[in-house]
Amino acid sequence: MRGSAHLLGAYRAGRSPVHRAPLGLKAAAVVVLSAVLLTFRSLPLLGAALLLVLGAYAAARLLPEAWRPLKLMWPVLLLLGAFQAWSSGPAAALLVVGNIVSCVAAARLLTLTTPLQELLDGLVALAGPFRFVGADPERFGLTLALMMRSIPFLLGSAQDVRHSAMARGLERNPRALTVPVVIRAVAYAQQTGDALAARGIGEAAGTPKAPEHQHADGRGIIAE
Repeated sequence: MRGSAHLLGAYRAGRSPVHRAPLGLKAAAVVVLSAVLLTFRSLPLLGAALLLVLGAYAAARLLPEAWRPLKLMWPVLLLLGAFQAWSSGPAAALLVVGNIVSCVAAARLLTLTTPLQELLDGLVALAGPFRFVGADPERFGLTLALMMRSIPFLLGSAQDVRHSAMARGLERNPRALTVPVVIRAVAYAQQTGDALAARGIGEAAGTPKAPEHQHADGRGIIAE
C-alpha cells in the first residue's frame, strides 16, 4: 500500500557484514552512538558520527536509504533548526539537527538490516527479567508486532485516501480526508481482534468457555 514506508523503514534482505552482525551488537552500537552524541555535544564528534553512520550504510549496500528520513522529517528539522539558530546560534542549531539525523539514521539502519521477527524476539528477551514484577514478555512482543503492522497500514490508508480525495477535487474537505481513514482503521482493528480471538489470544486465564453441543446429524456446533 502506498505510504506504508514509515520513518524507520522495513527490512531489506542482504548478506553484508552489517546484515550478518548480531542484533545485540547493532543495538548496542546505536545506543552508544546516541548517548555519546547527546552527552558530548561537539561539531567534530557529530561529523565523525555522520561519517561512521554513512560508512555503515555503504557497507550494508543501502547508502540511498540513509537520506530517506530527511524526506519525512525536513519540516520538523527546519522549524527546530530555525528556533535553535534564533535562540542559541547557528552552531547549536547544527548540533541539534545533526544529532537527531544521526540517531534516526543509525536506528533506521538497525531496522533495515534486521528481520522484524528477530527484532521482536530481541525485545521480548530484553523484557524477560521483568517477569518477577508481573510483566508478560510474550504479550509485550505481541503488542509490538501489532504496532509495527498497524502503523504502516494507517499511514498507507491516509495517503491512499488523500490521493483519492485529490483526484475528486476534495483535498480541502476534512470529512473526505478523515472519515474513510477512520472507517478503515476500525475495520482493521476488528479484523485483528477477530484473528486474535480465533487463536485464543487475549482471553483471561481461567475464563470458562461456553458449553458446546452438536446437532444429532453432525451439522455444526452450537454454543449456548
